[in-house]
Amino acid sequence: MSAETPGTPPGTPAVTIYDRSVPGRGGGGIARPGPDALADIPVALRRAAPPPLPEVDELTLARHYVGLSHDTYHITGGFYPLGSCTMKYNPPLGERVAALPAFAGLHPDADPADCQGTLELMWALERQLAGITGLARVTLQPAAGAQGEFCGLLLFRAWHRTRGREPDYVVVPDSAHGTNPASATLAGYGVREVRSGPDGLVDVAHLREVVDANCAGLMLTNPNTLGLFERDIREIARVVHDAGGLVYMDGANLNALMGIARPGDMGVDVLHLNLHKTFSTPHGGGGPGAGAVAVAEALVPFLPRPTVEKGDNGFYLDDDRPDAIGRLLAFHGNVGVLVRAHAYILALGADGLTRSSRAAILSANYLRARLQGTFPLAHDRACMHEFVMTLKALRENGLHAWDVCKRLMDFGLHPPTVGFPINVPEALMIETPETEPREVLDAFAEALREIHRETREDPERVATAPHTTRLGRLDEARAVRRPDLGWRPPAERGGEGA
Repeated sequence: MSAETPGTPPGTPAVTIYDRSVPGRGGGGIARPGPDALADIPVALRRAAPPPLPEVDELTLARHYVGLSHDTYHITGGFYPLGSCTMKYNPPLGERVAALPAFAGLHPDADPADCQGTLELMWALERQLAGITGLARVTLQPAAGAQGEFCGLLLFRAWHRTRGREPDYVVVPDSAHGTNPASATLAGYGVREVRSGPDGLVDVAHLREVVDANCAGLMLTNPNTLGLFERDIREIARVVHDAGGLVYMDGANLNALMGIARPGDMGVDVLHLNLHKTFSTPHGGGGPGAGAVAVAEALVPFLPRPTVEKGDNGFYLDDDRPDAIGRLLAFHGNVGVLVRAHAYILALGADGLTRSSRAAILSANYLRARLQGTFPLAHDRACMHEFVMTLKALRENGLHAWDVCKRLMDFGLHPPTVGFPINVPEALMIETPETEPREVLDAFAEALREIHRETREDPERVATAPHTTRLGRLDEARAVRRPDLGWRPPAERGGEGA
């Protein structure tokens, strides 16, 4: 991986399939519908003119989309220092299993008697996840992590109401994922922030000041977003429980805990799991997802309905749950993600899951050590699966953390998370998955070391990056404020840039 790797010339305009269209050209052999095909369609619903579809031959079409795939960064093409949070490597085995006709072709409204295999898989997956987390039961309904958070907070409310309580706020650490306070607000709770101490962990003394009898609970990420394990987790849970609250844990970072520590043993009452991150579903582009939620025994009656149960005559869906919070997703949830997760767990086994987490932790600490002497760490000590650097010193040269990220693109590398967590100025969060070989980590470290040198000796080079990508530095503020999402024929676009 060297800087200035030649590729598509910088500034090359993006070409759409409409730009390749030639009137009268076509491919394939689909017959035109006859007049009888329109007989049952009301005149008011028929098009007055053919849709403006591109007219291209089959080879041009194939080359266009293959070309787009080459322009897309992907995990099989290069390293993502975003780890399990966004894009860790997911074995093709899961794709093959999820594509089996008995799963992929199953009608979502099929009678339970006709989908015993899927129900058995869900039943088994729930018990696997309960064992991994140390909690009693799991719902597989939520479609993503944020919906899992929302589910957890609805469980909070249901549990409190059975005890005649209506607490009005939850506590969220200052380093939390942004979806945590958003989910709390959506669930009707106020939010109180608890600060981090100098060590980057929850300030337990401040937590004691924040929590009172109106506290519904705490939303905690562990390991936290600095990549540090909350070593006082049991004391944190005790403080919240003594006030009558519950402890929710954001499981986005479970990739660092599998087979090593179980949230249920830490005093956690509710935990959401990103099956699409930790347990193998390609997650680039935002989906698909599954935010399974695991709960302690006391919250089992409130789990969304229906649950999958096993009876004398096989597996069935139990809708007779009077205390349930309701239903969060139609049918059985995102079954394809559930199939991949089950296959991933079976393929690795208990020992494999443990090795996976240990490898992720080892990779992060190796890369952290290789980057000593470059940008300072927010907290310079052993981390879990990720660590955070602070690039605030760059401001002296008029640079920011995002400039370093854009310069990394010239080295053929995907940038890490930038600007988060928000309690670290000019944050650069680097998360390593368990699958990267040492030479890839070394190449990433050398690229950052070279950019660190450039920030002192040639800051203009960094400030104007990237230089070798199809498009140069975009006007991001304009893109946000004036998005152009409509298609127009090339002749109407004039000389506008991409």
